[in-house]
Amino acid sequence: MQDAEKSTQESTLATEQEVAKKGRYGILAMVFITVVINYMDRTNISVAAGALSEDLSLTTVQMGLIFSAFGWTYSIFQIPGGITVDLIKIRILYPFILTAWSIATIVQGLVSSFAALVGCRMAIGVFEAPSYPCNNKVVTQWFNENERAGAIAVYTSGQFIGLAFLLPVLAIIQEYFGWRGLFIISGVVGIVWAVVWYILYRDPEDNTTDQKAKVEKQEEAPAVMENTKFTVKDIAKVFMVRKLWGVYIGQFCLGGVLMFFLTWFPTYLVEYRGLDFIKSGFLASIPFLAAFCGVLVSGFVSDALTRKWGVSKEVARKAPIIAGMLLSTSIIGANYTDDTFWIVTFLSIAFFGNGLASIAWIFVSLLSPKRYLGLVGGAMNFIGALSAVSVPVIIGFLVSGGDFRPALVFICALAVAGMCSYLFLIGKIEEVKLD
Repeated sequence: MQDAEKSTQESTLATEQEVAKKGRYGILAMVFITVVINYMDRTNISVAAGALSEDLSLTTVQMGLIFSAFGWTYSIFQIPGGITVDLIKIRILYPFILTAWSIATIVQGLVSSFAALVGCRMAIGVFEAPSYPCNNKVVTQWFNENERAGAIAVYTSGQFIGLAFLLPVLAIIQEYFGWRGLFIISGVVGIVWAVVWYILYRDPEDNTTDQKAKVEKQEEAPAVMENTKFTVKDIAKVFMVRKLWGVYIGQFCLGGVLMFFLTWFPTYLVEYRGLDFIKSGFLASIPFLAAFCGVLVSGFVSDALTRKWGVSKEVARKAPIIAGMLLSTSIIGANYTDDTFWIVTFLSIAFFGNGLASIAWIFVSLLSPKRYLGLVGGAMNFIGALSAVSVPVIIGFLVSGGDFRPALVFICALAVAGMCSYLFLIGKIEEVKLD
């Protein structure tokens, strides 16, 4: 009898564990889709840029300001957004911000002035600000430490694989419905997904199957973080640690390289390399596919190094980021060729490197005390988002004379600076003392 009862218990536990595993992967798939929509609404402006600037008679400097307007509020609201993530359940917060930035995207397709476009981009920045702290909290709650780099790689890949396939689609949508239709359709997709998220997602404390299965296996359960009140002193603390500044500066440089691809890249291909609009959409997708490969290689290799081969965190977590930043410097090679194949090749290698370095969010989980997880994530994304403020405007000025080569030199310099940040500022990977 006891053997039969024990066998039944083991069978039940195995079933619960399988359900828990599928549940976590389902949640990760939801985060992935949300990231795709997030970046679609950030970057549809780059696809619309040519037609939009022609219709409204905008200069390259004005377009640079429109590109960067998202970053103004996105960066300012990172810390408030991170605190909000620590205070409000993800099931409630994510659908709200998704709906809000999608409405701003729709309005973007209805306005007709430079000032109104800037205002819409700023509104999108406000409501997208908590999104990546949300993503990081979901993964930290649902996945153990030795699974997180892979999980982060999967959802981060959404910004690359999603756009790789979406860029040609967005170009075709604009071809048939114009740049206004492009914004409206993008916004409607976001609102629909917000409803789906609210219906399907559950916070860990509301879904005990995963926790129960892990406790019975005597494994480390994913972290469940309590809501916390923050003071101004707490906010100051996360800017007073050298290790964290290594991550912050690295994120700025990583974001700077990314911002080139999210804003000026289609314009570079069409206006400076003479490609037609539809062809540029398909060619622009190749570097995004390369970045997708880079981020997956980075995440799963990094996890395998620590889990299977016992490689130290310093090597397993830092090496992909440093190697990725180094590869990103290859972007400068496009300055020395007029051959479309080699231009796309150099840009693809650079973006592969950017993808390889994109698991930087793992350092928030590794360095931050659990109480400060959202706040440190907000601080990191605040500094990183300053690249969205500055880089598009800087490029706008650099290319105003009709030459794009100085802009690529600038992007190369950012990659070098990011590599140095991880090499010399972070040091040993261990939880920092903030209390």
